[in-house]
Amino acid sequence: MRLDGTVGVLTGATGGIGQPLARCLAESGVRLILAARDPDKLTALADALPSGSVVDICAGDLADACAQRALAQRARADDTGILINLSGGNRFAMLNDQTGDDVRALMTTNLIAPIQLTQALLPHLRSRAEAMIVNVGSTFGAIGFPGYSLYCASKFGLRGFSEALARELSDSPVRVVYVAPRATRTSMNSHAASAMNAALGNAEDLPQQVAELIVRSMRKSRRRTGIGWPERGFCALNQLLPSLVDRAIARQLPIVRQFASNPTHEEFIP
Repeated sequence: MRLDGTVGVLTGATGGIGQPLARCLAESGVRLILAARDPDKLTALADALPSGSVVDICAGDLADACAQRALAQRARADDTGILINLSGGNRFAMLNDQTGDDVRALMTTNLIAPIQLTQALLPHLRSRAEAMIVNVGSTFGAIGFPGYSLYCASKFGLRGFSEALARELSDSPVRVVYVAPRATRTSMNSHAASAMNAALGNAEDLPQQVAELIVRSMRKSRRRTGIGWPERGFCALNQLLPSLVDRAIARQLPIVRQFASNPTHEEFIP
């Protein structure tokens, strides 16, 4: 898809991947509507981007219906052609250490809010000659991993939503792109999660690398993009021979439990 001159909404703009992605998009000529919770961080990000690349900033929690409506209204008014659902949260903990509030917060942030925002903007996007919806998921949207049962559930849902929507819109001008990063070196990973990744030898990509790959996937309108090897191979194996992956992860379970034990409820990181 041609990016230059197109208005794009970027949710989660001030996050670890959001900031370098905003820069990559601005350098590609996308005129941005930046959305995130913190107005001060949004203002600072807008000021740091090239002059003229930011159409507007929208501060608010997209789990709130009023914030969703305000962003959708602004996007329609500016003839948005790209919606990037990047905003998300995580909490590394075993299921029996999580609360009902944790369940609701994670599912709403990672799955329900992106679906609702997409639904609100879809009639407008369909009316354009060319448009795109980008959903940023995770490797854990294709492989279940202990300590991330809620996160996996939300990202499995986002992957399924993206796949079904892409097929639903295959005869329309709207392209749906799903990008699945592996672990990325951002504050969304708690110290315990990063320590576990180090103990298991799991790679963590730099946010800039992920941002650049998202933009390349957008340019090529790739329906599915996975980031990282051997993670992509592991996900494919999980589809074909899940029992092999069951056994491999079972061997890692003691290390996962070691780092996921005794979590604090401040670890939900949006």
